[in-house]
Amino acid sequence: MTPREESIHSRRLWAAPGRVNLIGEHTDYNDGFVLPIAIPLAVTCAGRRHPDDLVRVSSRQRPGEPVRLPVGTLRAERDLVPGWARYPLGVVAEFARRGHRTDGLELEFDGDVPAGAGLSSSAALCCATAVAVRDLCAPSVADRELIDIARAAENDYVGAPTGILDHAASILCTAGHALFLDVRAFRETETVGYEQIPFDLSAAGLRLLVIDTGQTHEHAGGGYGARRAECAAAAEALGVGSLRDIGAPEGLADLTDPVLYRRARHVVTENDRVRAVAETLRGGADPRAVGPLLSAGHISLRDDFEVSTAVLDAAVEAAEASGAYGARMVGGGFGGSIIALVDTAGADRVQESVRERLAGMGFGNSRTFEAVASPGAGPAR
Repeated sequence: MTPREESIHSRRLWAAPGRVNLIGEHTDYNDGFVLPIAIPLAVTCAGRRHPDDLVRVSSRQRPGEPVRLPVGTLRAERDLVPGWARYPLGVVAEFARRGHRTDGLELEFDGDVPAGAGLSSSAALCCATAVAVRDLCAPSVADRELIDIARAAENDYVGAPTGILDHAASILCTAGHALFLDVRAFRETETVGYEQIPFDLSAAGLRLLVIDTGQTHEHAGGGYGARRAECAAAAEALGVGSLRDIGAPEGLADLTDPVLYRRARHVVTENDRVRAVAETLRGGADPRAVGPLLSAGHISLRDDFEVSTAVLDAAVEAAEASGAYGARMVGGGFGGSIIALVDTAGADRVQESVRERLAGMGFGNSRTFEAVASPGAGPAR
């Protein structure tokens, strides 16, 4: 078998993780700071090349015939593509748009990142596709471009107005570390913009619980896009390029619209919280010290950014009342998951308290797992 025949017929396997954001929600598309970790839940992609021009995508979570389209018609026939398939096909289309030859591909997906839980299942799907297509067809593509390809697929092909947080976390995170990402510096330079900060809660007798409430959300819906538009309007009213340029809440005094003021205040104070949490972890202090900052972040998301829900609020309240050092909603909001920083010895108590509270609200399908800082995307290990 020739090397080309082997590359066409051999299936290989890649994986890309979901993420939780320790702190830093809705700051990425405002050129701000974020602090995510990759989680031990991932989307896998089994892929190989074909000698034709058809891209075939299938998913074990979406039984049925594979979706098949010629590479050259991916953009023209986008509206005919089923919703889930737009994510991987959008990635292939973006590679092609940038001049990378993809030829025929067969991509089969599986995974355990729950959809709609605020854990970036869609970014994991895009990033699993991106690393597979890169390794199969365009090995010269660097991580920064790969992140931008995955983001562009969600923004332009799917129509979900996400920032780069989720894709950067899925690609760049490393085991045992939180990723401190300065979005503006990352976008504008080729060598700086992020830092790997050691993140080992077990050594301090702590756990970070992720509790999926069972209340799903969807980024392509209107709420997330509306918040982006409000942030852009606030920046324009203040005469700055982005809300990153406002260093303190006092700099928002000229905002007379009360809604825009609250949206901007969340972004400004959230950037401060990200820097404070990163400095605490970087300096080796007791991680329990970041708990109040997590809780303050939830209050800001609830009151100023107005993306929490009664279900998320109840889960946070139950976690804090049962011993969590801090808790908050994660992700874009309007449903999804919370995180809770807890002592290892008290984790079961917190988990059960939240479960009972949610069950009493009709959400008896909640589930909990531990967020351990995990590796980013690449060949499946």
